[in-house]
Amino acid sequence: MIFNRLIFGEQRFMTNRDSRSLLEELINRALKAGADAADAVYFENQSLSVSQRLTKPESIERSEEQDLGLRVFIGKKNASVSTTDLRTEILDQVLERVISMAKESPEDQFAGIATTAETAKMLPNIDLFDPTEPTADELTERAAKAEAAALAVKGVTNSEGGEAAWSSTKITLVASNGFAGTYSRTGHSLSAVVLAGEGHNMERDYEYSSAVYAADLDDPAQIGATAGERAVRRLNPKRPGSADVPVVFSPRVSGSLISHLSSALNGNSIARGTSFLKDSMEKMVFQSSIQVIDDPLRARGLRSKPFDGEGLSTSKQCIVENGQIKSWFLDLATARQLGRNSTGHAARSTSGNPSPSASNLYLAAGDNDPQALMLDIRTGLYVTELMGSSVNMVTGDYSRGAGGFWIENGVCVYPVRDVTVAGNLKDMFANLAPANDLEFKRGTDAPTVRIDGMTVAGSGD
Repeated sequence: MIFNRLIFGEQRFMTNRDSRSLLEELINRALKAGADAADAVYFENQSLSVSQRLTKPESIERSEEQDLGLRVFIGKKNASVSTTDLRTEILDQVLERVISMAKESPEDQFAGIATTAETAKMLPNIDLFDPTEPTADELTERAAKAEAAALAVKGVTNSEGGEAAWSSTKITLVASNGFAGTYSRTGHSLSAVVLAGEGHNMERDYEYSSAVYAADLDDPAQIGATAGERAVRRLNPKRPGSADVPVVFSPRVSGSLISHLSSALNGNSIARGTSFLKDSMEKMVFQSSIQVIDDPLRARGLRSKPFDGEGLSTSKQCIVENGQIKSWFLDLATARQLGRNSTGHAARSTSGNPSPSASNLYLAAGDNDPQALMLDIRTGLYVTELMGSSVNMVTGDYSRGAGGFWIENGVCVYPVRDVTVAGNLKDMFANLAPANDLEFKRGTDAPTVRIDGMTVAGSGD
């Protein structure tokens, strides 16, 4: 078997056996053992995290993990086995077990690896690897600065701690169609969580930052100050009466609405007919100004990747264009079910078959700033926190616990907690208006969003 070797990023992790060579050997052995096709995936991860609370170190954790998954096909039958033990005798057992399982598994007419023509031939240059590994002392310093800034905010009375973390992951995918690709990525994060007030009048809030490169993290002092100010601002909350009012979702929570869209457009849900948007392709679901983009090729993107979980090329795609649904999220299996081509959205672990998943998904920014978006709201709710989830993806019915601030005459006037916001996602999408404050912080991102006509249920009647 001739493999098309594609290497992306720095080869940071080294094991006793090169990961690509190891997977290629397993694939070839699987074919000799009776498999018609096979693929294998390997993850190797290193991570370091530190936390402190009230200026004292609380924990330092380091982990090193590796995980390998082998999937084989015999006709229309397939099976997968994973292992974290890469000793030769264990891999022999894995190979024997997966072949045996495949022979006994039911047929799946849609499963199967890509054709050679479908696989990625060149990998884009995405900047996903920060070569500088922080020490525990450096992470501790970041966490200490964030917590100190939070504790310095007047009204903050306690801390749940500051935490800083780093991780580095190597991903290798090899298939019997000739594809062999490897890339590495890093991640840095920093957070602070504090409490304000005393006794029964205490409120908790947080701030965090995550990035591929440490240099792109927000300033630790700013993270802490923001966490402290948010906690203090939530003191003395009220519960408004129930009403149908405009609801404004802050960027902290507005991305969840786009996550619901992603779930509704997932190829598995579409193929099963279990999505409220199953018949919405090429139809207007949003206002004509709305664009939703998925971009796996964004430099330093939190979910960027040069190829998908089946070795296909990834590309920037407009999921919603001028308010119309233009694409589903498809892997090979769901694409075959729906009579379409894969959109390069396959994601996978070391066990089981791939499934579709978005990458760097975002709602494009609108024209108005958040203040202008709220200016004409006589009464309404500004949501900064969502709790629990009662979202029916078959009907689109939406109901979630929420906290935030009550709006009167375009201004947030007092904090609110223990309310429920409810509606239907079809109506919510149709009435959604974005502000211009989009930031890429979470992987699924949206600016401030206003939705008119939602039901807010409180207990202040």
